[in-house]
Amino acid sequence: MGRQHTYRTTVRWTGDTGSGYRGYERAHDVLSEGKPTLAASADPAFLGDPERWNPEEFLLASLSQCHMLTYLSVCARDRVTVTAYEDAATGTMEEQAGHSGRFTEVVLRPVVTVADAGMVERARSAHHDAHQQCFIANSVNFPVRHEPTVSVG
Repeated sequence: MGRQHTYRTTVRWTGDTGSGYRGYERAHDVLSEGKPTLAASADPAFLGDPERWNPEEFLLASLSQCHMLTYLSVCARDRVTVTAYEDAATGTMEEQAGHSGRFTEVVLRPVVTVADAGMVERARSAHHDAHQQCFIANSVNFPVRHEPTVSVG
């Protein structure tokens, strides 16, 4: 068995207004020791505060971050010099009967700049390797697709 890693966060909510589903406060904080507090809420579709992060955005950001960090590691090992990386990811969630729902797909659209034209092909194929190694993508039960763009800068 491989190494195990344990992570801890605290979600703190203090918004009981006693006024039922439409009236209770969705705002809450996400904390992890020694880090800035993240202001969170429900998605605005579920009466949340649009100025705060919601769980669906956190999930999408986690997939995007994990892919990027794994991708940069793969590229570094393969001596591909990445000089810029930006991902405009999208996720689709469908509501289902019984107040349930699930993500059906996430599409990552990384735009990568590499230092040399000879690195472009490996930079493209490294997305496949990064996807295979990404801890978060390996933990979800829906497709995570990639539509990368690689250029020389």
